[in-house]
Amino acid sequence: MNDAAPERQKLVWEQAEARARQGDMAYVRELGSRLSKELNAAVEQVRELDHGLTRAVRMLALTPGRDSLVQLIRLMDEDGPFRRSGTEPHVIASLLAETQQPADLSELLYDRTGRDELDELRSCLFHELLLRGVATEDFRPLRSWPVVRPGRHTLSWLPTELRTFETASRSLGRSAHGGVGEPVTGLTDEDRLDPPTPRTTERSPLRDVATAEVHEAVVAAPNAGNFGDFGAWAFALDAPVDPILVPALVPTLPMACVEGLGPSARFEIARRPLTDIWQMLFSTASMGGVYGPGAHGAFGRRATWWSLAGLGGAPVGASAEEVERCAVESTWFRFECDSDWFHNEIYDYGIAALSPDRRRITVLAATDTD
Repeated sequence: MNDAAPERQKLVWEQAEARARQGDMAYVRELGSRLSKELNAAVEQVRELDHGLTRAVRMLALTPGRDSLVQLIRLMDEDGPFRRSGTEPHVIASLLAETQQPADLSELLYDRTGRDELDELRSCLFHELLLRGVATEDFRPLRSWPVVRPGRHTLSWLPTELRTFETASRSLGRSAHGGVGEPVTGLTDEDRLDPPTPRTTERSPLRDVATAEVHEAVVAAPNAGNFGDFGAWAFALDAPVDPILVPALVPTLPMACVEGLGPSARFEIARRPLTDIWQMLFSTASMGGVYGPGAHGAFGRRATWWSLAGLGGAPVGASAEEVERCAVESTWFRFECDSDWFHNEIYDYGIAALSPDRRRITVLAATDTD
């Protein structure tokens, strides 16, 4: 194919132009037809090579054992980073954390001097291991990584230890064929606070005060998970509100996700601990839904923290410690309903957060149906 490139270029830039000036349009058309067929064949070949490379990388990453890890690192050192769909550093990191021994990963990937092309992989892998319960303090190269390579990477903002509410994060099961688990879904009967029906049809006079920054933060998890549709709203309250009043207030708020909800239509809401909210958001971001594979563990963790920051009312640019404080001190609710906005076909949920000072309600609604 490479040997034919100069001849093809000559045909296109020299002979085709000359023939066109002579009025031989049939020649130009035949050339176009030939190039079109060659292009289609080349695209198909690239697609096959891409799939083959992805399969080879996944087989090496997901086959337990030091030898497969050594060979994968050699492949990445010599030919990577690939940065193609299915072989990006954050994907490989998730695969490695699934099956390889932390001791081998620490020694072979982190115990190196100087920077190289695998730093992005290491940044992601560190958090993938954390999420799977690996005690990074037990391995010197892993323990020193956040200090040796802090940088300006977006993941460096995250805590280097799991917080209590993160320990419920689900393991991301991967297969050589690309299979993953399913997002957390379903509202149970636990701590239900459904307002009695018929509910009032009067709309709350509160107005959405969410800025672009707040909206972007709140929807970070479903956005990372490629959900079909999602929205965010924030409402400043005139006075502190008792959490017990929130369930009746939410369906009256001027939000698209509850617009048209009849007074007796299904509206279910429950007060939930932060641990459950974290698990739902993390599942959404990391595993994704029917429209994509999600962001995997490391970036799924970052997106979840970002959503917690927006929902909990943390100021823009807040530290992880400040986001944690706001999230822990907020009151959390999950709701589902039969409004037109929610399709209730695949994965649908709403989250409402009452801020620590009880003067703000922030809402996230997500549906995996577009």
